[in-house]
Amino acid sequence: MSVMSASAKLPTAFRHETPSPHRRVRGKDMIRMPRFLRREPPVVAAPARLIEDVRHGRFERTMSACAAAGALVTTAEIFFEHDKASFGDPWMWLPIALGPVEAVAATAGFFRRGAAKTVLPAASVLVIANGLHGTYLHARGISQKPGGWRNFRYNMEMGPPLFAPLLVTLVGGMGVLAAILRRER
Repeated sequence: MSVMSASAKLPTAFRHETPSPHRRVRGKDMIRMPRFLRREPPVVAAPARLIEDVRHGRFERTMSACAAAGALVTTAEIFFEHDKASFGDPWMWLPIALGPVEAVAATAGFFRRGAAKTVLPAASVLVIANGLHGTYLHARGISQKPGGWRNFRYNMEMGPPLFAPLLVTLVGGMGVLAAILRRER
């Protein structure tokens, strides 16, 4: 004896089967849904589309926007930290000058594909080079403190932050990555 479902035991007139939106139903049982109800709502579709774009390497605009925001935030932080050091070295002005350049280039890359492939990588490479140069200058500053590298822990805390310029390098890396990736659809 086979096991039957409860709806299969009912006469046909009492069965209520909702047709699948993917299955065609003909005749009087056909339910027509408006087109806007057949699609996923935008709240659900947005994260799914973002994940799909990232999986296929289409992340150029989003990465450009992140690079622009990162450039502005790091430039403000660098200004306050270098101002605290009274801009004792003229090189301290360079990351403050390059930060807005990177932000403008990344913003242009967000709006125009051509800028994302030409201007943004050029500005980003300058920012990366400046970050690496800043890491060297900060390491030199730590070595010039009393005790130098022998007094490592104290000089790391009281001297110039060794890894801070590498954060600027990451912002430049986001710009280079945006230039490599494909544009979102």
